[in-house]
Amino acid sequence: MSTPTSALEFTVHDAFDPEKYEPFELGQVQWVRRPGDGNRPALSAGFWHVTPEEAPEPFDLLIEADETIHIIEGHLRIDLEGGESFDLKPGSAASFNKGAQTRWTVVETTTEFFVYS
Repeated sequence: MSTPTSALEFTVHDAFDPEKYEPFELGQVQWVRRPGDGNRPALSAGFWHVTPEEAPEPFDLLIEADETIHIIEGHLRIDLEGGESFDLKPGSAASFNKGAQTRWTVVETTTEFFVYS
């Protein structure tokens, strides 16, 4: 639901709902804020859900916008270009600068909350 107030607009989602997933580049997404909402093309947020079956092998990912993630459930391993490796599990959070070279491994079915800016 989107409700305007004065010159500002805001969106409220009262619950995470897996029934609202839609296909994404890999896995599925439930948007909280789609790219371009509120005349802000560089800001978006949502829930990303991916299974090991959808990503059976590690995949390289160039971070195309500043991105912050919070793991709700599951397990991801993220390797950075410099050799550092991080295991992200429920409660973990990470933030990446635009241009970061990463390699992601979906260890367990994962749901994350993300913000692109």
